Amino acid sequence: MAIRFVRCTGSNQDFIDNCTLLDMDLDRRVGKEIQRDKYKQYNQLDEIKHVIVAYIGDRAVGAGAIREYQYGDVCNATELKRVYVKDEFQGQGIGTQLVLELIEWAKELGYQCVILETGALLKESCHVYKKVGFEIIDNYGPYVSMPESLCMRKALL
Repeated sequence: MAIRFVRCTGSNQDFIDNCTLLDMDLDRRVGKEIQRDKYKQYNQLDEIKHVIVAYIGDRAVGAGAIREYQYGDVCNATELKRVYVKDEFQGQGIGTQLVLELIEWAKELGYQCVILETGALLKESCHVYKKVGFEIIDNYGPYVSMPESLCMRKALL
C-alpha cells in the first residue's frame, strides 16, 4: 500500500470532503458530551493555504493542513488543522505519516513551532501527536475558556 502525499490549498475538493467526514466523526464521537457549534468559527477553510491530502492510488484516504497563527511572542507558529484519516484506513500509520509530512512542510516554510487544539476525549489523535513529539501546553487563544480542549505544541528548531 503506497501512500502518496499531495500538497495543495484549502480549495482542494478532496480536502473539503475530508473535513466534512471529520466533522461527522467528531459529532458521532464527542457530540453528545461537547457542544461543538462553538468550534465552527475556528475551523473555517478560507484561511487555509497549506494542505496535504493522502492518497492510495487515486483515492483520498486522509488530509490535514497548517495555517499561520499568532502565538504570542513564544515562536513563529503554524497551527495544525483539520487532520483526519477515513475510518477504514485508520490504525495503519497514515495519520502519523500525514502529521510528519505537515511538520516537515512547516519547517520548510520557516516556522519555529507547530501548535494544535484537540480534545482529551480523542485518544487516538492525542496518541499520534504525543508520539511525534507534541507536548501539552496551556490552552491558547479561543480555547482558553474551553476546558474540553487540549492544546499541544512541538518545537521545530
